[in-house]
Amino acid sequence: MAIQSINPASNQVLETFEELSTTQVSAALERAREAFDAWRRTGFGERAALLHRAAALLRDEAGRHARHMVLEMGKPLVQAEAEVEKCAWVCEFYAEHAERFLSPEPVETDAARSYVRYDPLGTVLAVMPWNFPYWQVFRAAAPALMAGNAMLLKHASNVPRCALEIQEIFARAAAPQGVFQTLLVGAGAVAGIVEHPAVVAATLTGSDPAGRALAETAGRRLKKTVLELGGSDPFIVLDDVNVDAVARQASVGRTLNSGQSCIAAKRFLIHEAVADRFAEAFGRELEALRVGDPLERETDVGPLARPDLVDELDDQVRRAVAAGAVVATGGRRLDGPGCFYAPTLLVDVARDNPAAREETFGPVAALLRVRDEDEAVEVANDSEFGLGASVWSGDPARAEALAPRIEAGHVAVNGVVKSDPRLPFGGVKHSGYGRELSSFGIREFVNVKSVWVGPSSG
Repeated sequence: MAIQSINPASNQVLETFEELSTTQVSAALERAREAFDAWRRTGFGERAALLHRAAALLRDEAGRHARHMVLEMGKPLVQAEAEVEKCAWVCEFYAEHAERFLSPEPVETDAARSYVRYDPLGTVLAVMPWNFPYWQVFRAAAPALMAGNAMLLKHASNVPRCALEIQEIFARAAAPQGVFQTLLVGAGAVAGIVEHPAVVAATLTGSDPAGRALAETAGRRLKKTVLELGGSDPFIVLDDVNVDAVARQASVGRTLNSGQSCIAAKRFLIHEAVADRFAEAFGRELEALRVGDPLERETDVGPLARPDLVDELDDQVRRAVAAGAVVATGGRRLDGPGCFYAPTLLVDVARDNPAAREETFGPVAALLRVRDEDEAVEVANDSEFGLGASVWSGDPARAEALAPRIEAGHVAVNGVVKSDPRLPFGGVKHSGYGRELSSFGIREFVNVKSVWVGPSSG
């Protein structure tokens, strides 16, 4: 079956690739198994050198890699360049800190000596999405490789060129053959790969259904999984904010990556004392965004990644309006070729409205009014998702006091939610389980092994 790379700004086919055969996939799995046997015996210095070389290649050819993202999934160019830089950063972060994160930890027991050590598991399958086609891969690969694992990448089928370029980066950085491999296969091949004895664990970033399917398959084989799934992040605005300043941040938080981000703010829970002013300011900010060719540096919002995503988003907006929401701005497809949708603000959104219950994956914001902090937390938690949340107040301590009450893996105070190599990242509820990044992320795919040494038997 052919896998196509299609430019969502023009709907033009860029490249066509043939899916790997069953025989080719089996060969790749065996290469990974053999590569792991050798890679696990390397030292942290050798692994770090690989990641430093990969980071240098990313930076040296940042323009080319950014362009691949723009052409395959429509990311605005400036944001694509920032994504390449972030990938280089995560490589360097783990190259510099992995040895400390995984150093044996002494524990006092009745033994002469006892400690906990962290050993690699084996080959990890990474099932990755199209919305951050480089970052999602590198944030999984850098810690896995530094821990001594091998990795197989099954990337989203609409970004095959990005997938192959990432494989080429590791190859040019002198990764041993088989340590990192891209598998150009469709979603139907994932279950068989997970079940293969060469694969010991899997990580997936994607939709709730995809995560459930992978977890079910892996669970039958008792294989470890980490899932980072959808989100409908609340953006809580209290009554003591600078409305215009926070509205600007709301626009950034909702429309980064053209709104196609699991951690984008999606539900805007605004204190009723400032709700009218905030809606007006937020609408102005959205209307001022430049929508257009993602290759132009001035573009703020590009196309959605595929035509079916535009269809789905438009359907959600129509159902939201039918359920009582009011379109303050946007609310429509844009004329012309490509997968463009106008930045949209929905107001008068009730808690049971589709725009408040479902994840909207595009530049659509839903505004809900709340009476006070207690209702804001209640509405924030009234969701099947629990990935991220942000709270905005003129008094940071007032906002921070809400953090323990919010059901999410990440709470930002007076800032938009973002992933950072220094902090663990992941969600609760239907947003998944497990953590990526920081010391917590690198320990997800290791054997946490206790070693107990008794006295000499001589």
